[in-house]
Amino acid sequence: MDKIKNHFEEALDVLSEFVSNEKNFETIVKAGFLMTEALMTGHKIISCGNGGSMCDAMHFAEELSGRYRNDRKALAAISISDPSHMSCVGNDYGYPFVFSRYLEALGNKGDVLLAISTSGNSENVINAIKVAKVKGISVIGLTGKDGGKMVDLCDVEIRAPYSQFADRAQEIHIKVIHSLIDYVERNVIV
Repeated sequence: MDKIKNHFEEALDVLSEFVSNEKNFETIVKAGFLMTEALMTGHKIISCGNGGSMCDAMHFAEELSGRYRNDRKALAAISISDPSHMSCVGNDYGYPFVFSRYLEALGNKGDVLLAISTSGNSENVINAIKVAKVKGISVIGLTGKDGGKMVDLCDVEIRAPYSQFADRAQEIHIKVIHSLIDYVERNVIV
């Protein structure tokens, strides 16, 4: 039972550390503003990540295109998670290009990329960020540990406090994602 309780205590410690830094909330507001501006000017938000981060990217997009807490117009958000795209690009070009190829095809100047990597070093996420920069797409990064290579590539970086394992960063990421969705839902005027 102690091992199970320890998971909750670790999660509480990491969350408390995140909450104690007011700068984190200022950064979430900056990210929410970028997203809101993109949506109100006819652009979209594209999200990506690997494994659990892909699930978070999908969750983010479906809450905007579907519904979060309030009835409202559907908002333009999509995650890069189409299995046929992923297997095609993975087979023909390699897994490092599954997100960047999608962004090359469907990303436009004025869009926003929500790039999620608990290490900040996922090669395919970094390749997507590089394409975003070339295309004039703003980048919001959700990272962990020391932020990795994404630190200098994102317009806005929101970092989970350092923890040994990815699950603690993912727990912070989902709270940030829900906060961003709520911010967008409350501030987008359509």
